[in-house]
Amino acid sequence: MSKATERSAPLVRQADDFAVSVLEGLSRPKKSLPCRFFYDAKGSALFEDITRQPEYYPTRVEVGILTANAMQMLEGALGETVLVEFGSGSSIKTEILLGHMPRLHAYVPIDISESALTDARERLTTRFSGLNIQLLLADFSHPIELPPELAERPKLGFFPGSTIGNFVPAEATQLLRAMRETLSPRGKLIIGVDLKKDVRQLVAAYDDAIGVTAAFNLNLLVRINRELDATFDLQAFRHAATYEPFEGRIEMHLISLKDQDVWVAGRKIRFREAETIHTESAYKYTIEEFHLIAQAAGWTPLRVWKDDLSLFSVHELVAP
Repeated sequence: MSKATERSAPLVRQADDFAVSVLEGLSRPKKSLPCRFFYDAKGSALFEDITRQPEYYPTRVEVGILTANAMQMLEGALGETVLVEFGSGSSIKTEILLGHMPRLHAYVPIDISESALTDARERLTTRFSGLNIQLLLADFSHPIELPPELAERPKLGFFPGSTIGNFVPAEATQLLRAMRETLSPRGKLIIGVDLKKDVRQLVAAYDDAIGVTAAFNLNLLVRINRELDATFDLQAFRHAATYEPFEGRIEMHLISLKDQDVWVAGRKIRFREAETIHTESAYKYTIEEFHLIAQAAGWTPLRVWKDDLSLFSVHELVAP
């Protein structure tokens, strides 16, 4: 399920691999689609709606943690600091930090949604007059190179929302290692991590009663229809969320309700009844489990902030 002065240089764009990734994923024996493609304009709006549902605890709990502890998290952030947010989305949570950083040198939001970046810049321009905002349109799951004028400054990374849970542990380690390289030298990372808890509460967070998450999941098929000239019938698929205890993760799937053929970019994809498309994984960790991943990526874990019910955690990682 995340900007006052703009760089004069154009937004950095990475090659569009949407068609290749979709066809490759749907051609596997166990069909899957990368969750990063959820976030077109409609998907981004639906996700913001998800965060307002009563079942979806991560956003409101993390906001509470950030609000209560922002000053501690920002200790040592000097006037020359660059705030780098990976997968910035609407940048709503970032406002909590920006409100305590009046001397920030620059804010660099990184996201694959241009509409999310520009909308956030417009909103933050009004609230934080004079803030140096340098938009970076890119996929943060790939290596990120910051503009040369920022590369040597001290950097504070921000990766909220437990997005790290969308990566299998080995990939999460690689991602954290790449973030460490991006934020070096003198780098620190503030990262949100969802914690293990009652399975019923976990599943409900990914399958809300009024169906916003279902619409979010199905919107991926809408995007494929629109951009890849596909023929998905949305009425022939349904959303499902399950918890896999051995993996320690929530899985989201789209389940085919019948035997059917779907055309995607000129290629026929066959579905059997009850066959699924795996669209997202969301790993949940204990604090100790996450620390092991962070250490394997070369970070030193320091402080951890939690809510009173231990639903969610925010971690401070520093480069040794």
